[in-house]
Amino acid sequence: MAAPGSSSGLEVLLSTLQNAGDIESTLNILNVLDELLSAGTDRRITYMISKGGSEALLSALVTTARTFSPNFTILLPLLHLLAKVGHRDRRIGMKAEKAEAVLPTLTLLKQNVKHTRRTAACLWVLQVFCSSVTTATLLGQNRGLDVIFRLIPPHTTRHKRTVKLLNHFHIFLSEANVRAAVAKGYVSALLKLYEDWHNKDPDHETIPIRLALLHCLHQTTHCSAGRDALVAQGGISLLYHTTQTCLASNGLESLVEPAVQLMRKCYPKCPLPLTSDQSVYTFPLPGRPTDTAPGPQDVSFEDDSDDDIENEEDDDLESDVNKLRSRPEPDRPLEQLGQYVRLCPELHHDFQDLDSDSEVDSSSDEEVEGDQDGKGEPPENHLQACDFHSHFLSSASVKQDSHPSMVDRLLEKHGACIPHHDPRMYTTAAALTKSIPEYSILAFPDFWGHLPPQSKEPMAGRKPNVQRKKVLEDVQRLLNPEDIIDEVVFDLEDPSSQCSPDHSDSLSFFSKFECGNLRKAVHVRRYYDLILNADANCSQHHQWFYFEVSAMAANVPYRFNIINCEKANSQFNYGMQPVLYSVREALEGRPNWLRTGTEVCYYRNSFCPSRGQKSSSFYTLTFTVTFKHNEDVCYLAYHYPYTYSALQSHLQVLQRSVDPRKLFFRQQSLCNTLAGNPCPLVTITACPSSKSWKDLHQLRNRPCVVLTARVHPGESNASWVMKGTLEFLCSSDPVAEALREAYIFKIIPMLNPDGVINGTHRCSLNGEDLNRQWMKPDPVLSPTIYHAKGFLYYLNSIGKTPLVFCDYHGHSRKKNVFLYGCSVKETVWQSGSAVNTATLKEDPGYRTIPKTLDRIAPAFSFNSCNYLVEKSREATARVVVWREMGVLRSYTMESTYNGCDQGVFKGMQTGTGELEEMGVKFCQSLLSLRRNTMLYNRRVISQPTLLNLDDNLLDHKSRNCFEDDEPPCVEEIEYLNDSFPEPNRNDLDSEVNGNTSSAEEEEDDEEEHQTTGNSRRRSMKSRLYPHLIGQETLNIKRSPCNGMNISNGQYLS
Repeated sequence: MAAPGSSSGLEVLLSTLQNAGDIESTLNILNVLDELLSAGTDRRITYMISKGGSEALLSALVTTARTFSPNFTILLPLLHLLAKVGHRDRRIGMKAEKAEAVLPTLTLLKQNVKHTRRTAACLWVLQVFCSSVTTATLLGQNRGLDVIFRLIPPHTTRHKRTVKLLNHFHIFLSEANVRAAVAKGYVSALLKLYEDWHNKDPDHETIPIRLALLHCLHQTTHCSAGRDALVAQGGISLLYHTTQTCLASNGLESLVEPAVQLMRKCYPKCPLPLTSDQSVYTFPLPGRPTDTAPGPQDVSFEDDSDDDIENEEDDDLESDVNKLRSRPEPDRPLEQLGQYVRLCPELHHDFQDLDSDSEVDSSSDEEVEGDQDGKGEPPENHLQACDFHSHFLSSASVKQDSHPSMVDRLLEKHGACIPHHDPRMYTTAAALTKSIPEYSILAFPDFWGHLPPQSKEPMAGRKPNVQRKKVLEDVQRLLNPEDIIDEVVFDLEDPSSQCSPDHSDSLSFFSKFECGNLRKAVHVRRYYDLILNADANCSQHHQWFYFEVSAMAANVPYRFNIINCEKANSQFNYGMQPVLYSVREALEGRPNWLRTGTEVCYYRNSFCPSRGQKSSSFYTLTFTVTFKHNEDVCYLAYHYPYTYSALQSHLQVLQRSVDPRKLFFRQQSLCNTLAGNPCPLVTITACPSSKSWKDLHQLRNRPCVVLTARVHPGESNASWVMKGTLEFLCSSDPVAEALREAYIFKIIPMLNPDGVINGTHRCSLNGEDLNRQWMKPDPVLSPTIYHAKGFLYYLNSIGKTPLVFCDYHGHSRKKNVFLYGCSVKETVWQSGSAVNTATLKEDPGYRTIPKTLDRIAPAFSFNSCNYLVEKSREATARVVVWREMGVLRSYTMESTYNGCDQGVFKGMQTGTGELEEMGVKFCQSLLSLRRNTMLYNRRVISQPTLLNLDDNLLDHKSRNCFEDDEPPCVEEIEYLNDSFPEPNRNDLDSEVNGNTSSAEEEEDDEEEHQTTGNSRRRSMKSRLYPHLIGQETLNIKRSPCNGMNISNGQYLS
């Protein structure tokens, strides 16, 4: 590239072009510029643009075009060169308007519609002008669109000219021009042209023309007026039937996808069949009028992965080292922390049990194992699977004394068979649980329990074009409404809909039980549209589902469409399946939640909120289930459910199973929730060996580890990880014993009980995401967060700041298990700050646990971990505990809903067994923090994997973990984007060069003569300047004799 100081030669050349008075000089300059720019790279053109090349070409165009008889000997090469240069100039449209070159070019087009090469040259230039919306609108106002449309012929055997013209029809289609085109009937005309070319092309010779017509239709439907016009003119029906023809023929695949996308785009928006977008469940909030609900929420789809939420106070948090390191003032006075003394009973307990010689029967609650391998004894006639419908499993039935209840009869017949689960205890806990709808029904899987399947389940394969098949079925529903059943078979707001449906072959649905979420079910045709309930007291967050389905026939495929999902993508597009639980299978000895569903896909649909903005979008999750048994009762869920009542009963079972002389296990209530449910806090540590001062001192000086989970109710995988943690810490495993002797564990296993109970996905009863309330939690509206933070403040105030804090979560758009942590250096470095991070001192200990987990946990991915402190996440537990409490190892642990793409679990979906194992592995990783100060027993020493951990950082590639790590879906999830890629610069250059060198039959004798002249001049110029061809650098220097020295070749003015 020439230096700026030596570039005046090019400027003189451009100036000469604008002022040249004779044809020969102008042609010579154009030819030299064309050769120089064609032989080089885009850098040459960019350099020419920076020196006013676009303005010079526009000026020459205006001067030549405004003559009485424009000379195309000059205009053709000028237009070609302007098209190449303008395609790379982002401001070419504005420059053309300023130079008043737009309308003269349109005039040239109107005057030369019978000359293909001239027409094409004008169209290419107008195309680059239309990169500016105002330029496109100006052309539309001067009937430019009419000129273009008249150039498009009906079916003809001369295809080449038609393709060229069609490829440029869309260029004028700004929003204003589209409305004008619709008013003039161009949409209808384009549809007729498409039909004409389709019907008269039996040998498939005009596929490029049909593609070009589809491109034009896509462009005209970018605004609502165009879409409405296409629907009104029967465009969807035409596209549907022509697409069916294309699917039946080989070689027409390229036409199918654009047509399907066009139908999706124009499919009329349909409001959800609901009376209100607000949740069916409302809860009166203290201090707020009963008739007002919380305002619209920012849709925070993923913990630590949501849309950025600007904060005016700390808008430079990520790049300001001082702000990152400063500790904000506490949000409450120190005097209020005294209420949390009770939550540290191990510090004040007298351990009288240590003086007792009585033996504790650790097997008093020994589980009764059932036959897991065989089918078991079939149920008696009076206890069929359909008898265990959730309607008849009342949570209050255990209190009836007059005759054996359904629960008693069931347990008497089959007995309890799930470790750490007692159905009677669960029933008792459920009866005490407070919910908005006042549940009195138990879901059978929660009552009976679940065992992980004996074999791992692979990710589901995706059949080619499965989404297309579903979309075409949706289109058929629009075109043929006469055979639609359209029967509401379940409505949470209308109990009468839960009676027997009118059609005997309809399924029955139910969801009014703890954790359940299904608002409405509509029997459409051979499938069901399902609508989820929004989170309580708001109108958003539709993802979690859990419902009962019954009255099915065996071996019949049933398609389910969940039509009001909100996220833009889902792991359901990458091998994930929903889960299913069969009562019949459970009674036969197989009480398993299993992955299920074929033809699973997730895509944008045409539904919109019933009362909200029509611009809002919903997505469809569709899957097909074939049930194994007639008249079974089954449950379908987004992920393995884990209820609040299951937690309460599980904690009771654990407390009964431990030896109080060896293991200190204390369950307390952190606080009551808005609905009045206690939020449990569990303390687990080892009892001292004796009541001596030394042993008690060792106990009270153990560091704390604080673990929390389930702040987001729909992340049930977090509860299964927590279940694994709790059971491991209460076990007799030698590593667990060593951990209890080294740490005091403070565990809040469910931070959002109300949300879990009422089947919400993201929020609590206040309609807010509790994991965005940690900076300034409201003691009334967010009591669990307020008191959890207060308890952490208290630990900090007494010198027991947690060594580790970890909040268990689930991630719906990524695979594997990974950690988010906090690092000043990594945050500042990623922010692009001018601070030299090499000079920053930081304890690297925040990486110790991720490094350990990467070695011992098969599901864990160190590469997916991230340690950025982003301003949009500064109100999360992880960041607040790190900043305000000074906890170096403050984490969010994210577990996938799907499975793993690395390690021994690669290609497998995670089950509850793998999730519980992850909870165990996290505990084991804590050994690495104390390995220099702990005394290990022999059984721990025999596990060197847990002890031989060096401090060297692993050699892993880092990535931005807040972004999806999946490749684009094999089928387009969205439909508003044009399915045709924009032509690239090289394609345009090739077309222009082809137009320059081609000889068309339509040209008159004059143009043939001019073409011959141009070819002769190009040949002459190539002979004069052979060294310019293929030259890679442009070096134009000023000649001493006021000429120009182009490299070593002389061109003198």
